[in-house]
Amino acid sequence: MAAKPPVAILCGGRGTRLRERTETVPKALVEIGGHPILWHVIGIYAAQGFERFLLATGYLGDMVEEFVAGESLPGGIEVECVDTGLDTPTGGRIARLGERLDDGAFCATYADGVADIDLDALLALHRRQGALGTVTVVRPNLQWGVAEIGGDDKVEGFVEKPRSEHWINGGFFCFEPGALAYIGEDSVLEREPLQGLAADGQLSAYRHEGFWDCMDTYKDAVVLNDLWSSGEAPWRAFATASDIDPGLGGSMSDAVAGDWTS
Repeated sequence: MAAKPPVAILCGGRGTRLRERTETVPKALVEIGGHPILWHVIGIYAAQGFERFLLATGYLGDMVEEFVAGESLPGGIEVECVDTGLDTPTGGRIARLGERLDDGAFCATYADGVADIDLDALLALHRRQGALGTVTVVRPNLQWGVAEIGGDDKVEGFVEKPRSEHWINGGFFCFEPGALAYIGEDSVLEREPLQGLAADGQLSAYRHEGFWDCMDTYKDAVVLNDLWSSGEAPWRAFATASDIDPGLGGSMSDAVAGDWTS
């Protein structure tokens, strides 16, 4: 079986909307169920056969390095921390990993988003479409209830926090080396790079219909922690489905779970 592509994880942001937690630790190390969310993100990939991880650090990056150095990693997993600058935007962080990513396809994602995503299906679509980039798109539940209004301006009812009708960027990217030409060292990934790829017909969308959430605010952290503590955290890999360690909330396959606890 061919080796899976390397995975770049953006770990350098300040997490200003999560200031309750990020004044003393980087956002990537804010804990969900007693483990940093970065641990969960790496686990989603590791449980599905990905072995090489590049962590693009910045704000309090030394703490991320200390976490990696002190963590008991599953056999075969390689994690390298790369200081990509304190205030470097998301695109610039990937650009600064360029020499490590330019010899083949690579994956990239944010350190604050979890999903029950089938990464093999994502890779298959990326290869089938043949574009330089693929972005996973999701339809999250809205934060508010929605009023249903009739033609006579009468309120007919309310729907509590329905699922959005629009697809948004959910991270979990796949890129070919040629995509690096679109990503400058001062670029915000979600702006010129992705917009440029899209304008040139070089960006595909992988529609993920399952669970997805990101830890953007303190409220998000509470929701994810509640899911984890309930034993119903859905961000699991699909590689195996038997006898998953309940302490992991079902997030990893058997082969990885045994080695991933610390």
